[in-house]
Amino acid sequence: MRVVPVVVTLLLVLAGCSAQAPEPTPSLPAPPAAPKIVGYFTDWGVYGRNFQVEDVAADKLTHLLYAFGKVTGGKCTTSDAWADYQRPVAAGDSVDGVADSSGSALRGNFGQLRKLKAKHPGLKILWSFGGWTGSGGFTEAARNPAEFAESCAKLLKDPRWTGVFDGIDIDWEYPNACGLSCDSSGPDALTGLVADLRRELGPGALVTAAVPADTGKLGASDYADVAAQTDWLNAMTYDFFGTGNTPGPTAPHSPLTAYPGIPRETATTEAAIGKLLDLGIPAGKILLGIGFYGRGWTGVGTPDPGGKGTGAAPGSYEQGMEDYGVLARTCPPTGTVGGTAYAFCGGQWWSYDTPDTIKSKMAYARSKSLGGAFAWELSGDTDDARLLSAMAAGLS
Repeated sequence: MRVVPVVVTLLLVLAGCSAQAPEPTPSLPAPPAAPKIVGYFTDWGVYGRNFQVEDVAADKLTHLLYAFGKVTGGKCTTSDAWADYQRPVAAGDSVDGVADSSGSALRGNFGQLRKLKAKHPGLKILWSFGGWTGSGGFTEAARNPAEFAESCAKLLKDPRWTGVFDGIDIDWEYPNACGLSCDSSGPDALTGLVADLRRELGPGALVTAAVPADTGKLGASDYADVAAQTDWLNAMTYDFFGTGNTPGPTAPHSPLTAYPGIPRETATTEAAIGKLLDLGIPAGKILLGIGFYGRGWTGVGTPDPGGKGTGAAPGSYEQGMEDYGVLARTCPPTGTVGGTAYAFCGGQWWSYDTPDTIKSKMAYARSKSLGGAFAWELSGDTDDARLLSAMAAGLS
């Protein structure tokens, strides 16, 4: 008889109909990348400022940018051979307490950077090229980006300091716009440089670029394409006001937001970051810039922003500019405006960020899901790194 097989078959069919197909396991979003805490170290800081590699609070950094290499004849070159790799470093200024000798394989800052990486294995170091006074050479480099990239890779991997640098930062001020000099290489010039750098250095190297915070200059180059070729962009969200020997009106050089009476509504960190996001640049590829210094006027008669002075206030190294570490002692804050601090003392009016205003800016960076923040530059901080500590705490 065939009854039993038919019944069994029917039961199996019914069971199959009533069983629920297993739910697919939902794919979890990738965890957000840890915020980048980046600081510029300048080669000239080892002279007058006596800020040595040993003074870097590397435990608070994820990346260190060494400024600056030069662009000469369309190629990457060293800027100061003595500071970079020739200068013998005394034991008291050395990362490991050991002095350089005549037989040291690598001396100067590069030798100290190698020791710093050994002490902090997670720290990544990039060599930054250009800067305000060194950007003129990029115009020639943009005519042959492949040759430029080849020269940079060769310099980066020089046997004397191989392994010190993990990549290259391009600080062109400004492509297809005016800085100290003007460039008319076209909107794709910077893209060409970083694209060839990426091809030459390979996917394992870091390639980054500094970008302006002036919303007009941000329209002069295709920064979305630049972002696609780089690991991140350093938005220079400072120096909005206070440059030059002008009588004012006094205004903070790095406001986070606009405020009543601001001389130019778009001259804020918020406007610059908003513009970068509007260009389609992923938030995680944008780093917010913090200046570790103040800009100020002298001959000012009113403590509030918007007053007039007689010119730039005296500074230790440059008129109208002073390190935060000095101002914190000599002219402490008397108020805040636009999310940053200002100070009025003895007829001088200064603006600068403090640990408190930096924490507020880091909260803003987190609210926008930015990739982190960077400092220009580390020697302006206090001896106990109060500003850098505020950056690190604010992003944690």
